Amino acid sequence: MDTSKPRREDRVPVVEKCEGCTRTEVINDEELCLAYLTPAIHWRLGPCPLGTHVTTLVGEQQQGKKRVGQQKQKKGR
Repeated sequence: MDTSKPRREDRVPVVEKCEGCTRTEVINDEELCLAYLTPAIHWRLGPCPLGTHVTTLVGEQQQGKKRVGQQKQKKGR
């Protein structure tokens, strides 16, 4: 069983969606991801989790649903 760490030679070039990310580096005329060996896999279900150029909409949606001035209600017995 091989437990060695992945090598730079095993890396796959980045996809178009990775352009603009700060975690890429040009090595031997190929732009490679420094975080993942195969960056295309991480774009299948949505944006790359470590993409520095991607803004998340989740934080913006949560800010829009802020509830203000709520008070506790008495139980009616």
